[in-house]
Amino acid sequence: MSSRPATLGQLRDSGWKSVPVKEEVRRNAVAKVRDGEPLVEGLLGYDGTVLPQLENALLAGHDIIFLGERGQAKTRMIRSLVSLLDEWLPIVAGSEINDDPYHPVSRHARDVEAEQGEDTPIQWIHREHRFGEKLATPDTSIADLIGEVDPIRVAEGRYLSDELTLHYGLVPRTNRGIFAINELPDLAERIQVGLLNVLEERDVQIRGYKVRLPLDVMLVASANPEDYTNRGRIITPLKDRFGAQIRTHYPLDVETELGVVHQEAKPLEAAGLRVQVPEFMAEIVGQLSHLARASAHINQRSGVSVRLSISNYETLIANAARRSLRGGEPDVVPRISDLEALASSTAGKVEIETLEEGRDEQVIERLIKSAVLTVFKSRCSTDQVKEAVLAFEDTVVVHAGDDVPSSAYVETLSRLPGLRSSVLRLAQGESPGAVASATEFVLEGLHLSKRLNKEASGGRATYRGR
Repeated sequence: MSSRPATLGQLRDSGWKSVPVKEEVRRNAVAKVRDGEPLVEGLLGYDGTVLPQLENALLAGHDIIFLGERGQAKTRMIRSLVSLLDEWLPIVAGSEINDDPYHPVSRHARDVEAEQGEDTPIQWIHREHRFGEKLATPDTSIADLIGEVDPIRVAEGRYLSDELTLHYGLVPRTNRGIFAINELPDLAERIQVGLLNVLEERDVQIRGYKVRLPLDVMLVASANPEDYTNRGRIITPLKDRFGAQIRTHYPLDVETELGVVHQEAKPLEAAGLRVQVPEFMAEIVGQLSHLARASAHINQRSGVSVRLSISNYETLIANAARRSLRGGEPDVVPRISDLEALASSTAGKVEIETLEEGRDEQVIERLIKSAVLTVFKSRCSTDQVKEAVLAFEDTVVVHAGDDVPSSAYVETLSRLPGLRSSVLRLAQGESPGAVASATEFVLEGLHLSKRLNKEASGGRATYRGR
């Protein structure tokens, strides 16, 4: 910081040039695109859909609105745009609205430069301080966004006509930066009207004052498309002033869904425990979310967030850990019997389309069973299924459940060699925890395929031939 120009004169001598914020963002976006770097780090599944539209919008210098249901990384994309600003920016020292030293717009900055000229002190701010964000709520006011008269400054002796009596809102304070409004339709229509000048004429008006602040702001917003009719709407003139409207979406396949899960889920770390999640169990979690997004029993207007998959994955591991701790087993390997725990983490993240009392649990249970069956059919061939079914001829019975130790499943394999090849292929080894998980998966898959009978009571299940 000490090597940077400290006065207006030094800034001019350094050769620093002032550019509008959208040109600054465009310049840095061009560099990233040219170098093959992603504009948004850690964003999966948008390479051929959303990101090209985002690149176009930034290169065109447009204000942007992201439309999409909850849990589609809209806020992450908005906040990531900060990385496209220059790391440091000079402003007139003490300015509340990041005044450009070459073109000050506030009364404070103009007075300082008029008095001190080339000796006007310069302050450098980091790009993290050039981002403003507001969650739109019905009680958001013009004062919050644009500004209001500060009664304390009036009490200090200033005249009401004095521009210095103004307390600037969030938008002016983000001058020469990026301002984001989340859930824009929730903003009262009369307040949306107040944003029209910001987007078009690039100035603000505060009460009856003849105050012109030619702000330099890049405006970004997010909205759920259904909110136009549910909770509110974006007024047409305001919507028209956004240069780009980008539609987001959920992961298009289970593989991408799981990529997000593995990236975002918090790992369970505890002394003495080793966590291992079989691929087929993780796939069931991802498949559950995809089936929920296609289910007529789930309210699709509110969406089924990727956070559902993340929460279910974490809950699945947590339930397996609790079972392992109680059973004195060091290996934490989720099983089919752990899926019952997903009812609690799923119920709060989906809206069930039913008026019948107590139907929520049934809908979720059916979705979980459908996910298990879908994954079973994709991972077990017809020949493997036949071989496993033959192992249940005569009076063979297998007990499963959260209170059955992993060693019991290893013993079951020794009694039923017909299950062995299918189980070991899925387990990818012979560790007791992995064998137990794969055995339960095969047994439940055979039951859901109507190849085995199942009797369930509490957390216990018994499988036998039909």
